[in-house]
Amino acid sequence: MQTRTLGKTGYKVSEIGLGCWQLGGDFGPLAEETAKTILDAATENHITFWDTADVYGGGLSEQRIGCFAQKPAGLYVATKVGRSPSLFPDQYSKKGVRESLLASAARLGVETIDLAQLHCVPPAVLRDGEIFAWLDDLKGEGLIRHYGASVETIDEAFVCLQQPQLATLQIIFNLYRQDAIESLLDLAAANNVGIIVRLPLASGLLSGKFSRKTRFDVSDHRHYNRDGKAFSVGETFGGIPFEKGVELTEGLRTLLPEGFDMAQLALRWILDHDAVSTVIAGASSPAQIDSNAGAAALPRLDSALHDKLATYYTQQVKPFIRGEI
Repeated sequence: MQTRTLGKTGYKVSEIGLGCWQLGGDFGPLAEETAKTILDAATENHITFWDTADVYGGGLSEQRIGCFAQKPAGLYVATKVGRSPSLFPDQYSKKGVRESLLASAARLGVETIDLAQLHCVPPAVLRDGEIFAWLDDLKGEGLIRHYGASVETIDEAFVCLQQPQLATLQIIFNLYRQDAIESLLDLAAANNVGIIVRLPLASGLLSGKFSRKTRFDVSDHRHYNRDGKAFSVGETFGGIPFEKGVELTEGLRTLLPEGFDMAQLALRWILDHDAVSTVIAGASSPAQIDSNAGAAALPRLDSALHDKLATYYTQQVKPFIRGEI
């Protein structure tokens, strides 16, 4: 597994990271033993960046990470703050943010959190900027080592980049959400802000394993938020209607290079952008982690294929994205 530098943190992190939303049971029930085998597989594949949040399973994801004993050498764990009912959408305070992060640290079993990220907080809170000053103070107090922001839109990302101490940005970036290429990636690199990519497979659409008949557990956000009824419509399936997403993925198969599966094409495409520090791919089984890790070892895609994938996005995909990009 190759590593890249994560912005101002200076951390050397694996190109493929582990998204830990599923450890909280938000993609359907996940047994304790299954969670352990996922973390075992991440360790065996030298995946050294794990991303979680306080609201994943009401803290269960953090707790499972904190209780896992055989963590890989050089592991960095990032969590998030700002979406708990005590804060979101309009009850933000320095005291509340500190208490939330203290609870996360306790569940993770650490005194200092490696990276704390604002978790898709309202744009008005980002523009006000006071919340970043609180994070500066909490960094000075030793509760967090570095901070970043996970955002829903490119405009929000630009607002965050105005903060000089911002170390990382977590964004939606995949074959079905390519707009960050236009200017965001270059600006982040110029500001030494590490890019963490979430939803690299568009909630699984780009795995190529779904059909129109696929059904999800009622506790899975791909069931209850498929039309944006629970939170941002752009967060599930990249904002694309599920049935259309299945159709688009079938069309994408015509561009699949020899030796790649769909998920590996999607992950390799992201890694071909040097401004990206790590890709947090979720997994519900060890086999998925093995496959995700394998994408980092595959050769870069040639420029002709990149051009075709860009055209496919612009002409076939982008017109169907719901919500702000």
